[in-house]
Amino acid sequence: MRTKKILLGASLIAAIFTTLSAKGVNPVLAMLNTQEKFFVVEREDESLAIIEQGMTKGYLTGVHNMNHGVVKFYDKDGYVISRDGYIVKFDPEAEKILKERKTSDSAIGFTVAKNYIAVANYAKKSVDILDRDLNPIQSFETGSKNVGIKKYKNYLVFSQMNNDKITVLKDKNEGKDLPHFEIYKEFENVGVMPFDAMIKNNNFITGFFKSDFFGVVDLDTMKYSKIKILLGDRKPVLKVPHFGFWSISDENVFIPAVGDNKVLVYTSDFKFVKNIETEGLPVFTALSPDKKYMAVTFSGEKFPVIQIIDTKTLEIIKRFEFDGKVLHVRWSGNRPNLYVSVNDTNKIAVINTKDWYLSREIFNVKKPSGIFIYEEAK
Repeated sequence: MRTKKILLGASLIAAIFTTLSAKGVNPVLAMLNTQEKFFVVEREDESLAIIEQGMTKGYLTGVHNMNHGVVKFYDKDGYVISRDGYIVKFDPEAEKILKERKTSDSAIGFTVAKNYIAVANYAKKSVDILDRDLNPIQSFETGSKNVGIKKYKNYLVFSQMNNDKITVLKDKNEGKDLPHFEIYKEFENVGVMPFDAMIKNNNFITGFFKSDFFGVVDLDTMKYSKIKILLGDRKPVLKVPHFGFWSISDENVFIPAVGDNKVLVYTSDFKFVKNIETEGLPVFTALSPDKKYMAVTFSGEKFPVIQIIDTKTLEIIKRFEFDGKVLHVRWSGNRPNLYVSVNDTNKIAVINTKDWYLSREIFNVKKPSGIFIYEEAK
């Protein structure tokens, strides 16, 4: 067996109680008030580790290749996409798989709406529309790897990596019943190799693997603009940053620079503010729920490091280094915690973000990467 739950649970509870008591916190009340359940991608297994009440309680197995697994929740449904093109629907409360469908041989991106799921495929070179029970509705052949799929009002937007194109689909049914999408607008020659995107208000923002700017589509006016990235000498790109992990505070947009030791800071209307010099090549920037702090992770030799930036002063205020590569971080939605996937040593580290110390470690999570929080109390 992968876990001896009784012994593991006892040791973890003892560690948690000792730490909490030392900080003057009632450990029983603290644990009862924890309403977060995590599903953590086990990168080299076909499984998600389930963490609840501060300990690993079980596994959701058989979810296919998790080398780039992503989990999303909508109401009380959970969905996970596998690297080998499966969409798996699961019940996050009962912790069981409900249904699966293979949309292609390779996929990494999808989005979930009220009445559909849209999958951006690599190998099949299509975007597939499914209903919430994974039944096929439509398929759009693009002849390209498709990335950065996002929804906005009745639009579905994605980038074509091989064609340097951004496509906007529009739902003719305007959100009523099942969707019926048609191509509404396409932007050609947007940049070389778009690879990820995000939605900020009415803006679809895309990053490029081989262009020194990022692109912005105003989805209200359907106008496209290029925003120059101000870099110094570019370093080799060791890991492609996912622009879905840009951070947006009330005042600024924070962007990990591709191939440089900087986090780029822009105003909310994309006017350049400054570059924040970082210790390594930044991959993810993750903003705290109160938007006061931002955690930055790195690739290359600085993989084990996290730096914390104050979003008001734009200064680095804390640094943590772990005994293995950090592949993902996630801020708690209701506790002063930052959860850290330490891949090489099979654990989730928990940083107390009130006093900035390593408060505990959650073990028996095999090669963890993405951390996804499902809140049962809604």
